[in-house]
Amino acid sequence: MKRYDTVVLGLGAMGSAALYQLAKRGRSVLGIDQFSPPHTLGSSHGDTRITRLAIGEGQHYTPLVMRSHEIWREIERETGSNLLTVTGGLIISSRAKTSVLHVQDFFATTVAAAGRYGIAHEILDARAIRQRFPQFNIRDDEIGYYEYEAGFVRPEACIGAQLQLAKKYGAEVRTDEKALGFDASGDGVIVTTNEGKYDAGRLILCAGAWLPSLIGKKYARSFAIRRQTLFWFAPKDSAAPFLPGNFPIYIWELQGRKQAIYGFPAVDGDNGGVKVATQQYEMTTTPDAVDRTVSEKEAAAMYDYIAPYLPGLSSKRVKAVACLYTVTPDAEFVIDFHPESPRVIIASPCSGHGFKHSAAIGEALAELATEGKTRFDLGPCRIGRFSD
Repeated sequence: MKRYDTVVLGLGAMGSAALYQLAKRGRSVLGIDQFSPPHTLGSSHGDTRITRLAIGEGQHYTPLVMRSHEIWREIERETGSNLLTVTGGLIISSRAKTSVLHVQDFFATTVAAAGRYGIAHEILDARAIRQRFPQFNIRDDEIGYYEYEAGFVRPEACIGAQLQLAKKYGAEVRTDEKALGFDASGDGVIVTTNEGKYDAGRLILCAGAWLPSLIGKKYARSFAIRRQTLFWFAPKDSAAPFLPGNFPIYIWELQGRKQAIYGFPAVDGDNGGVKVATQQYEMTTTPDAVDRTVSEKEAAAMYDYIAPYLPGLSSKRVKAVACLYTVTPDAEFVIDFHPESPRVIIASPCSGHGFKHSAAIGEALAELATEGKTRFDLGPCRIGRFSD
């Protein structure tokens, strides 16, 4: 067998980034995916993902997203792709909020991160939000954090561009090939697929919702797979108020509701609709059993949920898709060496807020695979915390 420096298993957000970064370093690297990415069966589809620099899930994430923005601009220059669009971002909350987004102190941590890293922002009261963004039906006791450099990335384009560059720099890519398992030893890792076996010095597992089936029951119990639904609703009148430049990306910790809502401008103009979603953490599934269709009943329920807050949207569903979150108990990432083998790196940086960091995480994974360490602070992402 040919021996590779590294095999990357799974070529979605994190895997494509890791493959690109390793190939750019001149490493002998093989990427394997059971589908043909970018695809609509995992966690990296749906046209857009929010990106914001001040991270409410933890200040330690901010250097990752700041570096990701730099990398995406580098890739745009090299490929001509359109990956990152800055629209400004608004986070709305209040003392009376009942919905929680990932962590309890999301809003306060966001503001603290902005102060620590010098991220340009404003704190807006309800009157200021209404003046600037009348599209939101704001309560008098709600406040907003507005970040100038927030916006969105296009996940399918990001994955495609990084795979393109990975191949340019010499990476081998095998798609439509399913991994069956791996065997790690002191000398390396043998990866077995339905097509054959591959020998590598290291293995990076970026398998998303399929990760639990590869790492063994002892470690799989720390990951839950959650089905999510994303909706695009048509504006009642003109799309102009919702176009980029007039409408920001937003996250809204609601009062009297269990789930926060988040959304985007009408990024594709008059005919694309306005994307909005909540996050569901109650029901678990598997990537093989999940219902990938979205019913009219689900769309009606979502519209009823968001209509009081976004009165300019109609109930006309333009589009809806389902995707998957791979969630840890504390909503932190897992980026760490496998507890039973330093030859295997587990990369599950997700829990619903991973894509914005993915370009830099690819760089971190390349550093771990080649040097055994990374310049990024990944201490909170160790897998051993679940057994402490």
